[in-house]
Amino acid sequence: MTQLGTLEELPQDYRDAMAKAGVAPLWPMMRNVLPHGQPKPQTRTGFWKYDDVRPLLLRAGELTPVEKAERRVLVLSDPGRGNGAMQATASIYLGMQLLLPGETAPAHVHTPSATRIIVEGKGGYTVVDGEKLPMEDGDLVLTPGGDWHDHGHEGTEPVVWLDALDLPLFVYLEGSYATEGPLQAQRNRPDASLVEYRSAGLVPSRSRNTARKYPMTRFPWARTEEALREIAKYGDGGVAEVDFINPETGMDVLPTMGFTAMMLAKGQADHPPIRSCSSAFHVVKGSGTTVIDGKEIAWGPKDTFTAAPFAEIDHQAGEEAFLIRVHDRPLQDKLGYYEERAR
Repeated sequence: MTQLGTLEELPQDYRDAMAKAGVAPLWPMMRNVLPHGQPKPQTRTGFWKYDDVRPLLLRAGELTPVEKAERRVLVLSDPGRGNGAMQATASIYLGMQLLLPGETAPAHVHTPSATRIIVEGKGGYTVVDGEKLPMEDGDLVLTPGGDWHDHGHEGTEPVVWLDALDLPLFVYLEGSYATEGPLQAQRNRPDASLVEYRSAGLVPSRSRNTARKYPMTRFPWARTEEALREIAKYGDGGVAEVDFINPETGMDVLPTMGFTAMMLAKGQADHPPIRSCSSAFHVVKGSGTTVIDGKEIAWGPKDTFTAAPFAEIDHQAGEEAFLIRVHDRPLQDKLGYYEERAR
């Protein structure tokens, strides 16, 4: 590999003249932005134990009413960027959100897309463009960019969910903003996952129905787990995985983020290929260990951890386990550079 010239090799008067003109030489910085072979991510493996986060979240409920917070969230910051960083990987924001009984989080709409993976509690719901979506453990609930949404809680215990947004992309593009509005009128019917899209492979007749851009915004966990169990039962012995997709198009549920649920049998190991995308793993239930670029994480129910692009990842289940992986493959596919490398 050619050794490029450094800034220090250039005469001081030339450096001063460039600074005055508002230009800089590329060659001393070239390897920072175009390293050979693969990127050198700033992202570092993050690990957030739910048993550590939950008490802090509940105390936030005591200290800050939802009216003063709008969204009562503790941000999961990438260790590579430092505490307070509004991203868990380069493209994915993660936060744990709390809603207490009787509370409502006001309606708003924003440019980034968001998803909720429900962590605990019953009685919570999200309203997306008038459709009331129940929130139960493990459910995946979408609030796509440009869709109005608000949250409410009709139960008796705290409700917690994991937010995943493509916020870092919109912040980088200087296109992130939100608009507030009144709570939405709710349709008097179940959500689309229980009506139009109740069965895989069946959609409302094209001759009678014009599908919305995001026709299904709730993916019930019970159905996801059932599908994983059937795949594991009749599969080839490998790890059972399912992707969450738009039932009308077959494409990923959001333009920039993908979601994959996986099941590991007791004692089962998984050695996925090296992927160019970054990932966040949320444990729906079960326990095990994951080694990411040599760093071992012992995870349990409701824990969350992340992996940088091109990380070597090895999973080992201690007991039967179910995880949801959030990743940015859809964005990389659109940009034409997603890749996988054999181990």
